[in-house]
Amino acid sequence: MLVLALDTATPAVTAGVVELTGNAVVERSVRVAHDARKHAELLMPEVLGACADAGVAMRDVDAVVTGTGPGPFTGLRVGMVTAAALGDALGIPVHGVCSLDAIAAASLAAGPVPDGPLLVVTDARRREVYWALYDGEGGRISGPHVETPAVLTARVDGLGAVAAAGGSAALVGLPEWEPASPSPAGLVAVAAPALHSGVRPGPLEPLYLRRPDAVEPGARKRVSEPAGRSAG
Repeated sequence: MLVLALDTATPAVTAGVVELTGNAVVERSVRVAHDARKHAELLMPEVLGACADAGVAMRDVDAVVTGTGPGPFTGLRVGMVTAAALGDALGIPVHGVCSLDAIAAASLAAGPVPDGPLLVVTDARRREVYWALYDGEGGRISGPHVETPAVLTARVDGLGAVAAAGGSAALVGLPEWEPASPSPAGLVAVAAPALHSGVRPGPLEPLYLRRPDAVEPGARKRVSEPAGRSAG
């Protein structure tokens, strides 16, 4: 099975083609561009480049997997809308997975398995981070959450984490593991059970964890009449 995997939940704009067999996840191609403000401009060229690198046409892809965050509103939306549009155009299923889960899966697959929980930490902007905690098999123990690095660092001893992965791992003072962002192999590894089962995926649900900066304007306030002005 050939799977197109993409993620825009972090400053890394990631796309790749992954071959999923009965017991293996093999990356056929990987394209990564780094620019937190150009997800929309960079993603489709990366998708097309990944397909070209893998020697496959878009019509050869059997499924799409996309990271669903947590991530900043605008960047995350670019990846999910693109994945949904590709799935609709190609008539193939689109599976969403937590981007932090994908980082944990790739980190643990690289080995060795840590002797305690793995903490995954990524940049949430606004001087905050997203984080989640995982056991040695990639199962999520806690999260995802969003809070300041100081608050998370104060929790580390209580969480029992022994290592950290993700783009903001350095902020918590634990040994750092790769990767910094979701990889195509990590994304597909998380989705593998659903892909193998052939289950029909539900609608993509983004993990924003907080409200977007942009909000719809409220109703205009009514301007009162100046004092002493008559209605005649």
